[in-house]
This record gives sequence, C-alpha cells and structure tokens, in this order.
Amino acid sequence: MNEVSAVKRNPELVKALEGRGHTVMNCGMKSETGTDELTYINTGLMAGILLATGSAELVVGGCGTGMGFMLSANQYPGVFCGLTTCSLEAWLFAQINGGNCISLPLLYGYGWAGDVSLSFLFDRYFSVESGCGYPGHRKESQQNSRKVLESVNNTTHAEWGTIIGEVSEEVISPVLRFPGFLELLENEATKEPDLIKKLRQRC
Repeated sequence: MNEVSAVKRNPELVKALEGRGHTVMNCGMKSETGTDELTYINTGLMAGILLATGSAELVVGGCGTGMGFMLSANQYPGVFCGLTTCSLEAWLFAQINGGNCISLPLLYGYGWAGDVSLSFLFDRYFSVESGCGYPGHRKESQQNSRKVLESVNNTTHAEWGTIIGEVSEEVISPVLRFPGFLELLENEATKEPDLIKKLRQRC
C-alpha cells in the first residue's frame, strides 16, 4: 500500500511483488489523481486492520523515508513492522524478526534502478522461512525472543474494539471512506467479523 508522498512508486512496488506465488492486493493509493489522500498515519492503521482481520498475512508499505509508516503501523496490536532498506536487511528481518509488515523508503535514497533494488529485496525476503532464526546456533534463542515480543505486544496495546471506538476521525475517516477498503476486508479469509462490523459503525 502507498501513502500520498510515495504514490508514484506504486506501479514499481506492485511489479516487484508479483509473480512470487502470493496474492497481491493493491489497497493503498494508486495514483495522484482523485481527492482521496492517505498519509502514513492512515496507511499504518490500514495495515493493522488488514492483519487483525486476517485479510492479509503480510503488509508491504512505506513512505518517503520508511520511518513514518513503520512507526505508525507498530502502534497497533499484532503488527511487527520493520524498516527494510536493502535485500540483506530483508533477508535478516524475515528470519530473525519474523515480521508481518515491511516498511520501505520509497523516496529517500531510492535513486537509479530503485525498482530493481525492490525486486532484489523481495527475492531475498521470500527466500527464507519467516521467524526461523539466524545464524544457526542462535535459532532457538531468536525463536523464543519472537514469542516473548508477541507477548509484550499483546500486553502493551489496547484491544481493537477500543481502538476503533476511540481513534480520531482525522485518522480513521480517510481509511473507512477509501474506495474498496472495507469491501476488501469482507471475504472468506476474514477472522474478525465483529471488528468489521465496528468499522462499519464508524462510517
């Protein structure tokens, strides 16, 4: 998904993800035309909702530097988002951290052949088992750390029902009115129909 500052990168991001045996849902901004603008704050919430409802197993987003989207996404329960700037970081992030959300710098340092770099990044990310641990002698420790982190995440975040009820209109309204987003959540993979009902009630 793309937010407003990096919307020009959308076709390159989608192309880098296609053909890897996964279903790609292009659910953020796709062009600069139109009146609907999503900031990294909005796409961070979208990432959390997609993961919480089971509509996505992995969210790939970003912003100009990648920092904003990463910080925004990590505000929500069940999101483990890392800033990934190159193929080696992607390879290590997948194995060591087992994240379910990737944040990319889509303006800062993007440069010549940036689209090729994106492709290389996903080549490495999808080449390994998520959360398996690296290097070999640290696997057990790292797998345990990932479980502990998940426990901390569950303890330190509000429940989704509370978040949906209390998050400001400035953050949630652009997400709920963004064309096709709510419809994307309503599929057979949905694990949390009550959460989607609460989202509908905020419309």
